[in-house]
Amino acid sequence: MSGATLVAANLAGTNLSKGNPLGANLSLARLSEANLSGAYACGAAMHATNLIKANLSLANLSGANLSRAYLSQAFAPKADLSKANLSGANLRGADLSEADLSKANLQDAHVSEANLSGAYLRATTCTHALLQGAQLFGAVLTNALFRGADLQYIGATSREFAEVDSSSLHAILIDTRMAQELKLLLPGP
Repeated sequence: MSGATLVAANLAGTNLSKGNPLGANLSLARLSEANLSGAYACGAAMHATNLIKANLSLANLSGANLSRAYLSQAFAPKADLSKANLSGANLRGADLSEADLSKANLQDAHVSEANLSGAYLRATTCTHALLQGAQLFGAVLTNALFRGADLQYIGATSREFAEVDSSSLHAILIDTRMAQELKLLLPGP
């Protein structure tokens, strides 16, 4: 399947575990509830692909183009999404625990109610992302950008944000407890 062109293909429910869709073009494809656990799909083109409730655990999607993809309720613990383009993607309710999202682009992504506990978001762009209710306990956020992001009701402590550049943290913080904890990190008015 390496390098294959499967634009708009219906692969819903398909078992592609440990497959090798390296560099494949799966844009607009339907992979809802598909099993891609352990798949090696570095650099795959998956623009606007439907991956709702797909199993992406331990999958390597490093550098993949998942812009505007539908990943709501996807199961992706320990997945490698480093340098992936997830701009405008829908990751609502996805399990991304311990996933590597280092240097990924989550600009304008909908990541509300997602589990990002223990995830690596080093130098990740989360500008204008919707992260309402996301769980970030134990996440590594070193140099992540949250400008304009909605962080209402997130599950996190100031410890997770300790290494975030405060100038990039001009986010919507209505959760009073979190806002109070972060006051220690933010520069004065």
